[in-house]
Amino acid sequence: MHPAEHRGLRELHAAARQLRVHWRELGQRLDAVGHACPQLAEGSDAAAELLSHLTAASTARGLHARPAAQGLGKRIAGARLALVDPALEVNQALRMAVLDATHVATLLAYVGRLAAQRGDDELATILDGWIAPVRVHEDALRAAAIACADDPDAAIAAATPGLAGRAGHAVANVAGTAGEWVDRRLRR
Repeated sequence: MHPAEHRGLRELHAAARQLRVHWRELGQRLDAVGHACPQLAEGSDAAAELLSHLTAASTARGLHARPAAQGLGKRIAGARLALVDPALEVNQALRMAVLDATHVATLLAYVGRLAAQRGDDELATILDGWIAPVRVHEDALRAAAIACADDPDAAIAAATPGLAGRAGHAVANVAGTAGEWVDRRLRR
């Protein structure tokens, strides 16, 4: 296995685990603020299934991605949930979450092509077979994010409930207002 494929598979494990954890928790947070988004739970479940297949295929090839690679994905999700998401509005959180699936789908195609070039048609088929399901969840979440425009007041609500969401949202609003002030001043 070429180092590019090895690294790509490990990154795929981390990215899929990050998606699984992030989407599950974000969905629960959005439910708590009154913005149900079942696409997040469905995508999280699909990522868990992908990880199961990916783990089996990788292990059969002597590549082990647990606990380190998948643990990294979980830690990245935790950092986003703790540091980034509390500052986001509902629409922003959904639009940024779409990128999780884009990353996983791109990695599936990339590593699948590497496997095919190496002659591992079985692995290439497994990876390529997951691209469409991941894209389905990506497209569904993108549609949900775009649909936020139908209710602009709900779209700009804090994506995280409680004090963390209110504080993060307030900090983001202050930063945005300060940025606008700077832009107006520098334009003059």
